[in-house]
Order: sequence, then structure tokens, then C-alpha cells
Amino acid sequence: MSDIFGSDAFLPKEIAQRVNDVGVAKVGLPFLSLLMLGMLAGAFIGLGALYFVLIKSDASLGFAISQVLGGVAFSLGLILVIVAGAELFTGNNLLAMAWAEGKISTAQILKNWLVVFFANFTGAAGLAVLVFLSGHIDMNQGAIAEQYIKIALIKSNLPFWSAFFKGVLCNVLVCMAVWMAFAGRSVTDKVMAIVFPISAFVAAGFEHCIANMYIIPLAMLAQTFGNTDLAVAAITWSGFFSNLVPVMMGNLVGGSFFVALVYHIIYRRNHS
Repeated sequence: MSDIFGSDAFLPKEIAQRVNDVGVAKVGLPFLSLLMLGMLAGAFIGLGALYFVLIKSDASLGFAISQVLGGVAFSLGLILVIVAGAELFTGNNLLAMAWAEGKISTAQILKNWLVVFFANFTGAAGLAVLVFLSGHIDMNQGAIAEQYIKIALIKSNLPFWSAFFKGVLCNVLVCMAVWMAFAGRSVTDKVMAIVFPISAFVAAGFEHCIANMYIIPLAMLAQTFGNTDLAVAAITWSGFFSNLVPVMMGNLVGGSFFVALVYHIIYRRNHS
């Protein structure tokens, strides 16, 4: 049927089958493999966030340009996850489709999400420590360190429901990027499918819990041990978790309900 549309991409109905099959494979991964792939994903998303903050630190760029260019740069994170291979909590919210079809159990999906979430945190926070020790944040006369701190303060002070709905919208776009990457047969296909949804969520200022696991800890390190003298409020662990909890909840709802379960109803409900 794909010949009708002049493309060799997988059709949406075929994507749904592939998402189901991959979901079954993911819950069957050995614990150590899952843990290490989760750590890689956290670091990969952190690298995308690093790229984003680098661009945002350039004060000569206009708001829209810096947001869009920063979003394109941030796409590096999911490209690494999809092409190089890693386990990302927000992308794995698509496992809800295989769960809804009864191919994986509630215990299996919760175990996957829990292990991957904490592995992502380890990878993202670990990268933050390495980046801080490298001296990267002192570039651009310390503007990069200041940008991390400014971004982290905004995130730490978001009202609960604002953070939640920003998380919902973010992971709708992230999971759509993953979904469309399943349509591709080549690396080029996958990259093109990823860049626009990811750059859109970043440009719009939505919230990704794994990216925040890198940005906020690095900002805390910069504020506590760095060379910046930016006179702003302190970034605290309580502020970090006041962001992380609602954003994680929003990401979970956006990916598992508004993408995975919606497509389950459209393409797979009669197969259950």
C-alpha cells in the first residue's frame, strides 16, 4: 500500500504493530542491559540539552531564533537514543500500547518504567558532573553557567499544574517523534522524523523530565562550586523535585494516554 503514496515508509497501521513488538522486546531485556541503556539515554538527552543551552547563551540571538535553533540542537538527544540505541523513559511510555493489548503485564511495564527512569536520572546527572568538571560552563565569559542557572530557576519555580501540562504537551511531541521514527527505514528518515517535533516542544518551552535531570543538577553545581557571581535565588533540591514530579507525571500522561492509547484505539483495539 505504501506504493500508492510514493513512499517506502511504514504505514501508521504498520507502525502500531512495530511499536507493539518492540514493547514486548523491551520488557524482556536483561536487568543490566536495561540499566545501562537507560543510563546512556539520560546522558544522550543531557548532550542535547547541553547543545541547547550553548545556543541560548548567545545574547545576540533574538528570542524566536534562539528557541528554534536551540530546539533543533536539542534534537541531538533523541537522535542518539533512536539511532545509537538506548532506553528513554519518555519514549518508553509508548509501551502502554502493548500493555493495552495484553501483550505485556502491568508488573512488566511498571518495572520497565521504574528502572529506566532511575537509570536515566543516573546518566543525566552523571553527565552534569562530568560537564561541570570539564569547565565547559565557563565558556562565553561564564554566560553558559549563568544560562543554566536562569533556566533552572524558572523550571524550579513553575506552578505544579503549569509544569504538569507543559510535561503533557512535551511528551505528546516526543512520542510522536518516536512514533514517526518507526516509519523510517534509514537513518536519514529517522532524523527527519525526529527534528521537527522535538524542536517544536523545545521552542514552545514545554518540559521534559529527563532533560531537567541534567539541567537543574548542573545549575546547582554551577551555583555552588562555579565561578559565577550571578545574584539570584538559590536552586535547591526541593525546587528540583517540585519540578520533576509534575513534569514526570505530565510526560507519562502525554505519551501513554494521548499517543499510545489513542493509537491503540485507532489501530489495535480489535486485535486485543
